[in-house]
Parts: sequence; structure tokens; C-alpha cells
Amino acid sequence: MRKKDPEVFQTVSDGLKKLYKTKLLPLEEHYKFHEFHSPALEDADFDNKPMVLLVGQYSTGKTSFIRYLLEQDFPGMRIGPEPTTDSFIAVMHGDTEGLIPGNALVVDPKKPFRKLNVFGNAFLNRFVCAQLPNPVLESISVIDTPGILSGEKQRISRAANEHGPGYSEYRKCPYGGYDFAAVLEWFAERVDRIILLFDAHKLDISDEFSEVIKALKNHEDKIRVVLNKADQIETQQLMRVYGALMWSLGKIVNTPEVIRVYIGSFWSHPLLIPDNRKLFEAEEQDLFKDIQSLPRNAALRKLNDLIKRARLAKVHAYIISSLKKEMPSVFGKEGKKKELINSLGEIYSRIEREHQISPGDFPNLKKMQEQLNAHDLNKFQPLKIKLLDTVDDMLAHDIAGLMVLVRQEETNRPQQVVKGGAFDGTLNGPFGHGYGEGAGEGIDEAEWVVARDKPMYDEIFYTLSPVNGKVTGANAKKEMVKSKLPNTVLGKIWKLADIDKDGMLDDEEFALANHLIKVKLEGHELPADLPGHLIPPSKRKITAE
Repeated sequence: MRKKDPEVFQTVSDGLKKLYKTKLLPLEEHYKFHEFHSPALEDADFDNKPMVLLVGQYSTGKTSFIRYLLEQDFPGMRIGPEPTTDSFIAVMHGDTEGLIPGNALVVDPKKPFRKLNVFGNAFLNRFVCAQLPNPVLESISVIDTPGILSGEKQRISRAANEHGPGYSEYRKCPYGGYDFAAVLEWFAERVDRIILLFDAHKLDISDEFSEVIKALKNHEDKIRVVLNKADQIETQQLMRVYGALMWSLGKIVNTPEVIRVYIGSFWSHPLLIPDNRKLFEAEEQDLFKDIQSLPRNAALRKLNDLIKRARLAKVHAYIISSLKKEMPSVFGKEGKKKELINSLGEIYSRIEREHQISPGDFPNLKKMQEQLNAHDLNKFQPLKIKLLDTVDDMLAHDIAGLMVLVRQEETNRPQQVVKGGAFDGTLNGPFGHGYGEGAGEGIDEAEWVVARDKPMYDEIFYTLSPVNGKVTGANAKKEMVKSKLPNTVLGKIWKLADIDKDGMLDDEEFALANHLIKVKLEGHELPADLPGHLIPPSKRKITAE
């Protein structure tokens, strides 16, 4: 039974901070959650701007992609066909251009990177923040990552054979002695969007890259895929590459939904093969809309991540307390520890049954077994129901209150989108997406664009028995349904064309209706409202009133 009403918060950010510190953090600390999964969250994790993480093999165009978005070079930027980015670079907004080294970043309380110090100097020496004044970075930050090397896993295995079994443990990745996958996992938990880049010209998903993608488990909802450099291959080959990529991702990413793949060429050079220009433009607009929505959805993402974290923390508490319960207090501790670790899968199954927990909420079995080997199971804590009840209470009641606040904040700030750089390049003028096409055709012309085909439409009009220069809805319908478009579409066309709303169409309105049918049949979308250039000249006074 609840003892008090849910907490009341002024902002989503403040609410998340307080709920985490007072209700979830005590559970995490009690069961050593931070030693197994993820460091404790700090205020900066809840306050920071949305972040986009770019991941890909070397030479897939990660750094060029950032340069394309910003329309500006950034400090520390290096571009080339060979592995050039050997560091993690956090590209963030700053009043002056400059680089902040990793060791300085992890002591800055205003930056969300303090907990990265657990990865040690080997990582911090390869982590920098590039600051620069750029309008795009006022809304989001971008994390550039080292290019993943093809076949590196096999090379490490060979080196391990030559140098002994300890070599592969010492060199967990090709980036100088730090656990690359673990660092990526840390970022994945905190970013708003993960973009995996692939090169359409040489699609080869290495074992190393496959392992990295698998490390992003539980964050599939944040993943988007970019098939870059698609202008370097012909249409038929592009279709094959796209199919091969979808098949490969289906084997690696364990999700029932198909991951969204954007096809294009994300740099400012001329297209090598321009055949698919319209496709690339449409894909770019879709990707830009997705990125632009991040600030508006940031609070919801943080709320969602806190829920995921709370579910994992609960499962972790059950695992740790179960192990503690099974351990002898005096003799045979080491033998029992090995036995329990080996039978961890069975413990998972038992917890799953007893507490009705989904198998997907459990941590990776093999990784958990490796971590448990380094711990004294006797020092673990027994099950403390009160701590778990507090988290359950948070999930059942407080989170619902925050959800209402999230919607209120979104309503109050509907225009919160990313601006500047490439996002503004096509907003207005003739190079906007779809400008001068479909319903936009004739926007710059002095004459009414429908007039070109009006003589043909007039011939049909006069066969429909007009009365006083107008055809009835029933007669117009007989002609319009010949397009085979659904009634919902034809209904929208009727509303757009019947400008004086008298339920009938004169010759100009009928011509307009046929023009809009042609627009739709050519694969374009209908406008929500009739654009000014499509209004018949004789009706422009009516719409102006």
C-alpha cells in the first residue's frame, strides 16, 4: 500500500535527478551495480544536450559526415582513406575554437564525461573535446569514434598465439589497451541517437564491427544506419548492396523491427553517378528530420533510459542476492563460487520464473560470469525488499507523473529543432527538397501552371453535362474515380479543388482537380493546403478575403 502521493516536480530534468538519487541509486550502490554495468549517473547526464554517436569501420565517412552537417571544419579533424581518426572526439559548442584533452574533460562537472575516468589513461589519452561556435552544436553534440579496422580481431588472435594467452586480455582492442566495446557501450547508454555508417562502395562488415554492434544491445531503438558513398555505384549494384546490408544487419542486430537505413552521399562533393539524386535528397531530408527531432524528444529519451536502467538494476539485485544466499559462511567457499558461476544460466532461469522477468532484461551471461570471477561472493548483500519496493514504486507511480510533465514541456516548446549548417541549406529557395516538383511545379511562373493542360481537361469537363458552367459532385466523381486512386485521396483532392466550397466544380476547379490527380499519380504528396500558385487566377480574390 502506498504511503504517500507521487513526487511533484517542476521540470523533467529535476525530476529525473531526484528520482535517480533518492530511489534508484541506493539500490545500485547496495548491490555493486556500478562495478558490473555502468558508473553512477551525474547531474550533467540529465542536463546535457542530445548527443549523436557515429560508429563505423575506417573510411566510411564519419568525420566527413560531421563536417557536412556543420558546414565547417572542427579542431582535431582529420580525413583520409586510411584510418585517420584514432581518438574519440566529442564535438561540442563553445564560444571559442579549441581542443580539451580527455584528462581535463573528466574533471569538468559541467560535461557529462566524468565517469569515463574508469577506463584509465589508455583511453583518456585518446579522448578529446573539440569546441567551436556553430549553430548546429547549440542544439546537439556529436561524438566521432575511431574507425574500426577490418580483420583486427583475427590479427589479435594470431598475436595471442605468438605472445601467449595473456596478450589478447591485455589488448582488448586495437586502440591502445582500453576496452573499445565497453567505451562504446558507455556512450550508447547516454546518447540520443547512434548512427552506424557503412560504405556502399566496399561493404564489408568485419568480425570486429559485428562485435561492436552486438555491444549496442538494448539500445536498438536509438540505432539508425547510413549507407554512405552511394553515388559511387550504379543503381543495380546499389540495390544488391542494400539487400546485402539488410541481410547482414538482420543476423547481427536482434530486433523484430527493421532498422531504418538512409542511402546517400554525405559530403559536399559532386555526385559521381547522379542517377539517384532524387532518392539521395529524399533520404537526406528524412535523416535530417530524425536528427532535428532529438532536442524535442530528449526528455523522453532520458526518461526511457532511466526506466531501462532501473529494470537492469532490479535484475542485478536479484542475481547478487541469490548468489549471496547460496554461499557457505565458512568452508568450501572457492568450490561453491565456481559451481555458482558455472550454473549462472540456471540461476537466471529461476529468477526469471520467480519474479516474472523477461529474458531480455538479463545482462550478458558470459560477461557476467567473467566479472563474478573477480569478486568475493561472500561480500555480496542479501535481498533487501525495501530497496526493490522503492524502485517498483518509482516505476509504477513517479514515472507516470513525469510522463505528463514530458508532454507539457514538448507542448510548450514545439519549435525546438536543430538549426544551422546543412539543416538550413535547403530550407528555402529553389534547392529546397521537392521545390518546383509535384504540387510545387510552376511556383516561380507568372502564368497558372494548370493552364498548360486545361484545354484537355475542358474537353472532359463539357462531356459531364455542366449546368450554369458547373458540374455536380456526382458527375465529377464518375470521372475522378477513373484514376483508381482511393476515395480518401480523391476526397482530399475534392476539398482542395472546390475553392468556393459550393459542392460543385467549374471548369477551372475541375482542371485543378485533374492536375492534383496527376501530381498524386506521379508519386508526389498532396499539399495540406492549396499553394497560392495553384489557385485559379479568377479565384484569388475569394481566398484572399
